[in-house]
Amino acid sequence: MIQAFGLTSNPRKGLPLAADDVSFEARAGRVTALLGAPGAGKTTVLRLMLELQQGRGITYFRGRPLHRIAHPSREVGVLLGDVPGHPARTVRGHLRMLCAAAGVPARRADEVLEAVGLVSLRDERLGTLSRGMDRRLGLACVLLADPHTLVLDDPADGLSVRESHWLHGMLRAHAAQGGTVLFTTDDPKEAARTADCVVTLEQGRLVADQDVAEFSRTRLRPRVAVRSPHAARLAVLVAKQARTARRSVEVVREGGNRLSVYGGTCAEIGETAFRHGIVVHQLADEIGDMGPGAGATQAGEPQISRDPAPGTAGQTAGDSHRAADTVRTSDDMLGHVGFEPECAGSGPGHVTDAHRTTVAPQTANGEPRPSLGAPQPAPATAEALAAGAEPRPPAEPRPAVDAPEPVADEPLSPDGPAQPAATPHERPVVPSAGHLSSAESRPEETTAPLASHRAGARTVRTLDALPPLPPPISVRPAPSPLRPLRYEIRRAAGIGTGFLTGAAVLAVSAVTAVVLARIGHTPQPRLLAAWPQELPLPPAALGAGLLGALAFGDEFRHPALAADRGTVPRRLGLLAAKLLVATATALVLAALTVGCDAEVLYLVYGRELAQVPADWLSMSAGWIGLVVGCAWAGVLAAGVFRSTTAGLAAVAAVPVLVVPAVHKVLEGPSVRTAAGLPMRLREALLPRWPFGGERYLEAALSVISQPVGGALTLSLTALLCAYLLTALRSRFR
Repeated sequence: MIQAFGLTSNPRKGLPLAADDVSFEARAGRVTALLGAPGAGKTTVLRLMLELQQGRGITYFRGRPLHRIAHPSREVGVLLGDVPGHPARTVRGHLRMLCAAAGVPARRADEVLEAVGLVSLRDERLGTLSRGMDRRLGLACVLLADPHTLVLDDPADGLSVRESHWLHGMLRAHAAQGGTVLFTTDDPKEAARTADCVVTLEQGRLVADQDVAEFSRTRLRPRVAVRSPHAARLAVLVAKQARTARRSVEVVREGGNRLSVYGGTCAEIGETAFRHGIVVHQLADEIGDMGPGAGATQAGEPQISRDPAPGTAGQTAGDSHRAADTVRTSDDMLGHVGFEPECAGSGPGHVTDAHRTTVAPQTANGEPRPSLGAPQPAPATAEALAAGAEPRPPAEPRPAVDAPEPVADEPLSPDGPAQPAATPHERPVVPSAGHLSSAESRPEETTAPLASHRAGARTVRTLDALPPLPPPISVRPAPSPLRPLRYEIRRAAGIGTGFLTGAAVLAVSAVTAVVLARIGHTPQPRLLAAWPQELPLPPAALGAGLLGALAFGDEFRHPALAADRGTVPRRLGLLAAKLLVATATALVLAALTVGCDAEVLYLVYGRELAQVPADWLSMSAGWIGLVVGCAWAGVLAAGVFRSTTAGLAAVAAVPVLVVPAVHKVLEGPSVRTAAGLPMRLREALLPRWPFGGERYLEAALSVISQPVGGALTLSLTALLCAYLLTALRSRFR
């Protein structure tokens, strides 16, 4: 089950709070609808519950807050908006990638595809799915880890009636198996059809928390919608027939040729129109929405207001004196439960306008019931009324905070206990139906000691008497995938971008090698790498850097891993997996580039240019180090700056900016230079390596000693430190 306490968003300058002290409960085995008009704060409440937005409050999922759950995706399935997946990825590939992230077997993807009816579309690309298929895929992503709780933000938005029925049937089936379902909607009819409990929000505040039967009784009302060119005449005839039969029927003129008949049936209205020769263009049963405030009063009572206006058109002379109290209908009705002649005093068959202010059912003694929150006049005695005394003015509303118990030696006034004076720091809380305000509803909440002092006959509170604020909500990053290496392999191989990039690199390298061989003046090692003297990096190094940048760049553009948690996490496990996959990709690209260039040179110019160099070991080490270093630079830069373009720019900046900067530093004025340092290092270190290991170390030192190699090593060190700094900062903030 879900228990939300005091969810409050951070204040916005010049704007009301998007969520203001929202508390409710969604029980297991039931479907709960969070209802509200657009802008009522439904999405904000969900984001506060899921710790995606800063604010105050706390939410328990089966007794634990979300940040205390080891694997949140296995406890809470979340769908906010559309499915955040790469448009070129297939449906099955996307789900299998998420299986690796959630730590569930890959066969689970086929199971949920069959459950949501997408087996026939498993090879379709995400970018080609319709709205209904996208909603099905989103539900499949939510059900992938078999969570107990489902939280969905307007899941039926934009769906057809058939797709909506299917979706709500799936949610009902999940609840029937003991799960908890919470979804948002702005349609009260949809909430009444599909939910077991309806929580209503209005302007960020909770106004009602009701069972669906109570919600339908207080918020929705059946009616017959009628369209006729003779609507006024038909309204009078229907009302007259109702008075004759002594039945409770209300006819509402909604402007033009439209009528809404409450308490009647399509058959009765159709027969009346047929007998009197009235043309009817529409005759249908509907459910009328009575507004967001309906049912928000205490004990489910409707809101009431008095309108002393004279009778409306269409009433008889005998009924005109009773037209002051009418029942509000149509879309602006608030809280009317059912029309009875004894309640309204207007008799059966009453005709009203659609925009009349109304009075709802009266109390048991026949007096009108006042609306919630309105000032209540004190009852006047018979003697006072006989003497012509003025009624007592309405009392000031009491603050919601309970007053301290009176001191034993303090005399009580005849009007009751003294009221505390409101301080500027206190904010009264208005209780509403369904609001959790009991001591049991807020666990681990302590009551502050009340410090008060006597001030005449009133008790004044100090700041110590204020109730404790809900705990702050901190936004936490998404957890890293449980199987990061498998996740990264499926992510990289699930789209064709990497394969197309590799093919383009091989083609450009082969053409460049042939052109350089034809021109001449290019050494054979650089010829095999297709590396012109004028270019800072060969095509293979740039391609490896681009593939490395895509590893994190696509993650931030299409955050499938962090669909419900915001940004992609900067975790060392995910970084290690990406670096490992980028290394393997760079090694394959480097080997294929040299092989393709040598084969093309052999076919075009013969064996002379395709021979293996004598010092192939050190050259291979330098070539592999350059390509792998560019791939790592792309991964780290894209992870730090969250952009593929930034990753590729960091790769290109190594020879363009870092190498000249290093040269400038080394060539600056100095008293002594480190001339001969590589030779002395070789004499000091290399003889101590057994089994010929000095050759490999010498190759590595020769790569680092080159200008590009040294600049690349410096750039990698800086990027790695920046990545570790951002990762640690996001973890400990």
